[in-house]
Amino acid sequence: MMQWKIKRIFNFTSEKAWGDGYCHGGFHDKLPLGRVYFQEYFKHWIGVFGPDDKFLWTAGLINPNVSKTHIPVNLKNPHYITTSPDDGATLVSSGGTNKIYKVFPEKRSAILFIDTEKMGLKNIGNCEYDLDGNIWVNEITGCRVWQFDSKGNKKLVLGDGKPGFQKQATPFDKVRFNWVYDLRLGPDGNIYVLDSKNFAVRMIDLQDEMVTLRVGTGRPGYSGDGGDALKATLGSNPREHFDGPYALSLDEDGNVYIGDTQNHVLRMVQKRTNIISTIAGKHQIKLHERNDPRETDPLKLNLPKISSLDYFSNCLYIPEMDGDMIILEKQNETRRISEIACVNH
Repeated sequence: MMQWKIKRIFNFTSEKAWGDGYCHGGFHDKLPLGRVYFQEYFKHWIGVFGPDDKFLWTAGLINPNVSKTHIPVNLKNPHYITTSPDDGATLVSSGGTNKIYKVFPEKRSAILFIDTEKMGLKNIGNCEYDLDGNIWVNEITGCRVWQFDSKGNKKLVLGDGKPGFQKQATPFDKVRFNWVYDLRLGPDGNIYVLDSKNFAVRMIDLQDEMVTLRVGTGRPGYSGDGGDALKATLGSNPREHFDGPYALSLDEDGNVYIGDTQNHVLRMVQKRTNIISTIAGKHQIKLHERNDPRETDPLKLNLPKISSLDYFSNCLYIPEMDGDMIILEKQNETRRISEIACVNH
């Protein structure tokens, strides 16, 4: 069983009222760059950190005055950040303007890359590259997933815009989703989607052109830990506009991590066995209670609203909407056994 430890807990300053959102850290370039990006969703800017933990540059609607270099671009509610493999530009989806922009830090400029609003997309989420350099974009409320080429031209659309769900493997032209909140590239080259109002994770198999169910039953709940992820349920809160789980990530081995937002926990699905387990958080939470930076047990974390996830270099980054950023680190099994032996000795 993979073990996790708390590497660090950040308590962001509470200048803002609870629930207004905080900086979402943890977006990383792929190796070897590994730069860390922040996005300030409610203040409409993004930035990248340098090795001294100071911003190298920022970009957005307003200048937060935290860096000497600010690049004006009409960002509103930035949702996802990644790096273009062809020109090294920063690609960012702007949920509030329903557009995707390219930022060129060296040139201190930015351009509108894909006008998804003009193309009829509704409430865009991520902009993720696949291994061939194509870009995948999920419509949250539009219930569709799009594939664009590296130039921003439409190649493929999955879903007809109507909510739906299929438990069985479904061809691209028949598939339906229900509010896709998150979308990520897996190490196998396939695209994984968090089909949130179906309380499920599904995989877009690019070779077979099928969409298959990986996690969930289509029904909400909090069950299944220790068993097959296909029999597990994920959390729901019908009072929330964005119901269901919010966040998804994968590691280099293909293990799946789900920010089970409404259950207030982080869950992991092991690639080798397809067994699901809770690795952080507790089902019963206290609203607006900050996590103690000295906490050592991931299962004692208070996670009222997990808002995003990112995996990078053996660590999981968990932004929580009340203002905490939690970093979990994989516990090296050999080291863990050695530490236990030393304690017992």
